[in-house]
Amino acid sequence: MLDSAAMNDNLVIVESPAKAKTIERYLGPGYKVLASYGHVRDLPEKLGKDQLGVDVEHDFKPTYEIVADRRKQVGEITKAARKADLVYLATDLDREGEAIAWHVAEAAGLDIAKTRRVTFSEITEPAIREAFAHPRSIDLHLVDAQQARRVVDRLYGYTLSPLLWRKVRSGLSAGRVQSVAVRIVVDREREIRGFTAREYW
Repeated sequence: MLDSAAMNDNLVIVESPAKAKTIERYLGPGYKVLASYGHVRDLPEKLGKDQLGVDVEHDFKPTYEIVADRRKQVGEITKAARKADLVYLATDLDREGEAIAWHVAEAAGLDIAKTRRVTFSEITEPAIREAFAHPRSIDLHLVDAQQARRVVDRLYGYTLSPLLWRKVRSGLSAGRVQSVAVRIVVDREREIRGFTAREYW
């Protein structure tokens, strides 16, 4: 059974506009479904000299801004949320989806008391109804995990890539995953080259 407020005006936020229409049909009257079109906030793209959008002196605190081409979506969500009795954040099930739910809540200034998080792994009517029957709060541990990943991406990408451009070749990039992978390959190659074959019984 759905929430007791199901017959009132409820707002649902998903990532994909294609999912929005299907989910709205499954939920029926009393539910308005809007799409965030993915991430609505991110670290700044345009940075001043020696800026990263991450305060490394204060626990690596990130500075977020609304993504330029998502301002319209944030405005629509904010406006609709003011009229809604409950707001359901139904972004994707993974870590990114959890972070998007949190960013939507922050960007739209959602009232935490009337905000719920729902997740589902398939777009079927039974799965949607089951998810809405068991809402929860945003999992901040997953949000923190995504933020840590994004911050490390920024610190690596924005500091190491320019160094590669100057020292090796323009257009190369360094990142959180590929840099470590290259190190493992290089270390292994050095072991191979340093190996001295000997006969033994």
